[in-house]
Amino acid sequence: MNTTVPKTQYAVQLIGPDKLVLNREKPIPDIGPWQILGQVEAVGLCFSDLKLLKQYDKHARKERIREGIDEAVLKEIPSYVPDSRPTVPGHETTVRIVAVGEKVAGVQVGARYLVETDYRWLPTTNSNASFGYNFEGGLQQYVLMDQRIITSPEGELFLLPASEDLSASAVALVEPWACVEEAYRVKERSSLVEGGRMLIVADQAVSEPEFIAFLGRYGRPGEITMITRKTLITAGTIPVRQAQRIDELPDAGFDDVLYFGSDVETAEKLFHKIGPNGLCNIIQCGSKFGRTVTAMVGRFHYGNIRMVGTCGIDPAESMEYIPSSGEIRSGDKINVIGAGGPMGVMHVMRNICQGVPNIAVFAGDLDDYRLGLLNRIAAPMAAKVGVAYYPYHAKQEKPSIRFDYTALMAPVPQLAAQAIQEAEMGGIINIFAGIPASVKGDLDLDAYIEKQLYFVGTSGSVLEDMKVVLEKVESRKLDTDISVAAISGMAGAVDGIRAVEKALIPGKILVYPACAEMGLIPLDKLVDTMPDVAACLDNGLWNKKAEQVLLAGYSG
Repeated sequence: MNTTVPKTQYAVQLIGPDKLVLNREKPIPDIGPWQILGQVEAVGLCFSDLKLLKQYDKHARKERIREGIDEAVLKEIPSYVPDSRPTVPGHETTVRIVAVGEKVAGVQVGARYLVETDYRWLPTTNSNASFGYNFEGGLQQYVLMDQRIITSPEGELFLLPASEDLSASAVALVEPWACVEEAYRVKERSSLVEGGRMLIVADQAVSEPEFIAFLGRYGRPGEITMITRKTLITAGTIPVRQAQRIDELPDAGFDDVLYFGSDVETAEKLFHKIGPNGLCNIIQCGSKFGRTVTAMVGRFHYGNIRMVGTCGIDPAESMEYIPSSGEIRSGDKINVIGAGGPMGVMHVMRNICQGVPNIAVFAGDLDDYRLGLLNRIAAPMAAKVGVAYYPYHAKQEKPSIRFDYTALMAPVPQLAAQAIQEAEMGGIINIFAGIPASVKGDLDLDAYIEKQLYFVGTSGSVLEDMKVVLEKVESRKLDTDISVAAISGMAGAVDGIRAVEKALIPGKILVYPACAEMGLIPLDKLVDTMPDVAACLDNGLWNKKAEQVLLAGYSG
């Protein structure tokens, strides 16, 4: 590794909505006393990069940090670029540390680290701060980080030491695999927020004794706001404030929302009032909506909101079927929609290898080529571990069964609506694809509630997910390099992002910043341009040996 840090570098910068540029002379900042400079070894391109590309300053993670750190600290960090300031995308990153400030502790110069990207203790209005969004990411040759940002309130450093025995690509790809892990391991809230803010809208009469019993069983909010056509309830010592109209209440202002009724317009307004990590409980009291309800589908993913409901009169009934996590269950018939894409492959392989008994994995895609590549990896593994595996073309041979678990890889609200119709009783629908938080979809909530379905959605990963996946990779239980379908240097990175946009590459694209002028090369085309690298592929799959030959012969 060359530890002499130049003054400028190659970097891909996002300078506006859908405006990417390759800057060959981006200044490398001097480090401050709390700062860390990492040389980027490899960075994966992600569909989330595309969402940032399109939404830019409207993206939930490009917003300013609202709390959790002093504004004066943020002003000292040149890589903090919120709102409309140009940023560097790329959050699936392996770095080699080349310099640290005098106050930095626990980070070794010369060591390799996996970057954990998700700073959940630093909230924005609709999400949280993140590496590759409102902090510059890995699509540059050197990246600046600040220890005050990348250290959690519990004192955990968001740089994980990574083995030298692994390829840089395998380390970088722990991040997307960790996002997949989080989608299943996420712990679901099955109680009210203690001391939180509750909103009750009652078009039907609410039984006060049942409601008091409900609070005794599931937790006590700190305050209750109530809109009712009936009698205002009391809730013991909990203050109850009456409001007249939903419109006068703050958006995203409540931790728990209870709606007694089935008026479509009322339900649609209530979705705006659910706060981050909030729970909406719809108690239909024997009535029906009678038509679809327009809901903010994207907030299940980005806002981590949840929704349950009951056809009856007791809100406790719907709380009882909240799953403890987003995990697949014994006997589940699992449908991965968009299974041939980069993240879909990970979901399929993760579930096949999870060791959950008696499951069946259905893998649907619209592209025969992508399905063929998936089958080359998934079919042998499924046979080896004894999991039923059924790939299918989504328009030509869709299975006519109901699914216990559906994982959505495409950011299309209509697919969430379709999943409701295709779900089995008690089904889980995992909205993994990042539908923008503002995007709405029409949902059959009558069917959702009658079937006791549950939407789960996550964005990013937590540190524990990264540790779990990194351990799997280092112990050779998982090979994240099976995801690699193309490689690129900095000169081809913009083309790589456009290839993600157009779904041209059926797998992950890995960018090697050291290969400054190298373009985008699919692995099946390597033999034409880099035969020495192609000769190192293992049955067409990327690996450390191929990476070593690439960096030895084509960097600079």
